[in-house]
Amino acid sequence: QVQLVESGGGLVQAGGSLRLSCAASGSNFSVNAANWYRQAPGKKRELVAGITSGGSTDYGDSVKGRFTNSRDNAKNTVYLQMNSLKPEDTAVYYCNLRVYRGKWYNYWGQGTQVTVSS
Repeated sequence: QVQLVESGGGLVQAGGSLRLSCAASGSNFSVNAANWYRQAPGKKRELVAGITSGGSTDYGDSVKGRFTNSRDNAKNTVYLQMNSLKPEDTAVYYCNLRVYRGKWYNYWGQGTQVTVSS
């Protein structure tokens, strides 16, 4: 089994920054691609950013130039650095990791609340 623990959410003023972390733990696994999603109240879950096993990144249009996705393979951890935050970034953020443990699995983090005040 693999467990994901997200951290780093909180309350920040518009223009501020937060860094989210998603750490995977367990045994005999490797993390392939990782994505960050968010879901605001009353809205569908939205793909925010992705990072491949090789470190290539992609971003949703609404966060390009403000968010940066990175990973530390030695720690099985992915990060989402969020700068120039806006009130519309307020949502619960979830990490999703594609993991190999003899076969492929997708794991979700528990979610972390990000609230940006105006």
